[in-house]
Amino acid sequence: MHPAPSPADAGAVSVVVIGHDDAAHVADAVRSALGQGPAVREVVAVDDRSTDGSAELLERLAAAEPRLRVVRLPVNSGGCGTPRNTGMDATAAPYVMFLDSDDVLPPGAVDVLLAAARTADAQVTGGLCVRRELPSGREVPWEPALYASPAVVARPADRPRLVRDTLSVNKLYATDFLRAHGIRFPEGRFPYEDMVFTARVWAAAPRVALVPDRVYVWHVRRAAPRLSISLDRAGVDNWRARTHACRTAHAILLDAGEKGLARAVRAKFLDHDLRMYVRELPLRDEAYRRAWWAHTREHLAEYDAADRSGDPAAPGMLLARVLLASPEPRDLPRLRELAARPARLCPPYARTPDGTPCWSAELPEVTLETLPERPVPLLPLAVDAELRTRTRLLRLRLHELYGTVGRAGPVDAEVEWRHRDRAGLTLRRTVPLRPAADSAWTAAAPVPLERLASLGTGAWDLRLSLRFRDGATRTVSAHALTGPGLLRPRAVPSPRHGLILVRPYATHGGALALRVAAGAQGAGRILTGRLRRRLP
Repeated sequence: MHPAPSPADAGAVSVVVIGHDDAAHVADAVRSALGQGPAVREVVAVDDRSTDGSAELLERLAAAEPRLRVVRLPVNSGGCGTPRNTGMDATAAPYVMFLDSDDVLPPGAVDVLLAAARTADAQVTGGLCVRRELPSGREVPWEPALYASPAVVARPADRPRLVRDTLSVNKLYATDFLRAHGIRFPEGRFPYEDMVFTARVWAAAPRVALVPDRVYVWHVRRAAPRLSISLDRAGVDNWRARTHACRTAHAILLDAGEKGLARAVRAKFLDHDLRMYVRELPLRDEAYRRAWWAHTREHLAEYDAADRSGDPAAPGMLLARVLLASPEPRDLPRLRELAARPARLCPPYARTPDGTPCWSAELPEVTLETLPERPVPLLPLAVDAELRTRTRLLRLRLHELYGTVGRAGPVDAEVEWRHRDRAGLTLRRTVPLRPAADSAWTAAAPVPLERLASLGTGAWDLRLSLRFRDGATRTVSAHALTGPGLLRPRAVPSPRHGLILVRPYATHGGALALRVAAGAQGAGRILTGRLRRRLP
């Protein structure tokens, strides 16, 4: 429930909206800011020299709305930093927020941020951002653990996890605080400018308030003709820009004497940025992989002993160790599995001549001696999944991992099918795990195709929750086996629907997922779409 705004809050916030050639969406962004109510004194819309009529559209809106001011840049800046700085310079309210032209502020966002800022006397107040996939509408929260409950942080060093939220747009800033510390965005074309801006914010040691409310909706349009910087990762220059931004953020915090936050930036790089791009490596061509591999090795070589002092078996740290140990790209399918969320360390499980667990016989220097010491909920357990559509049966195989699985004692697996685009739509079934002859554990679960087809056409993700003898659990995804005929789409007779088309496939992370359509018409839509994707 959002707090009611007080009369003292009227006109307290300026919202800076930036855009370039985004006439299709900018009006929605501006209206979402104006719709926040009397707390918004003004919306400053900065047009970055659009050529699609965006500026003229904004001028028409401004003619009917006195709180809207339009600033037109004389030349295109090539990035987000210059228009945001221009808008910030033009604001007159005690607080400022930033909004991109293709996103929106949900109702009540400004009021809840402003109330928290006033109550806590905070210079920076952050709230939950959700990534809304379009056109499906599926929403994924950004850094939900950070915004799980209201909090006041006296200084960022008290909560290093703050560096993981590199967004500038889900926060309310005291304008005088930004100006007193000269905090600005990088000018011109500087991809991932938010990373640098937020590092400058945390380096100034503000008092921070956090609220669990949704305050920003980040629209993700993966099929757009022009992808956003965060989605346009097909070229290695995007990766170079990202590592440069991470390096710059690290240097800013280090220069400010915030060693703990600087170290947290590098830990975040290993756990988030590196894992995301490693998952996509199998999709790239050989030239990209070699350039990416060489550049990443150069970047990781900058890390010192303190940066490497964490758990050497943690997924990001282990990825970095393999990269540094191998001059050439290698083991990409296995690295992709390790980079997945949750992480999976797939066979083979090698040992050095003295019996120490290691990455592989070819890289024995990458040892895994601390891996068996990790608690069960953090183990990178590997489960293979094979879907037998004709018998409607899912076969699971849990691999042993240097004795850790046997010692923990697997009991059962909760099999969950989760609809990708409809939050909360799930089907669950628990099946026993039984030891096999080759030091593995197996289970078989009926696949409820009739129920899946009835509940929702579309993609269903598979998640498993493994339970062990002492009650410990580990949530894992299931590695899709990709042998001949295993991922072939099939039409299955159905007494209720006549026909169900089932198309199992491996996600970018290697996990098994299903696409289901009921009836001949639904099956036809999926088959037609698949054919179109194959045609030039």
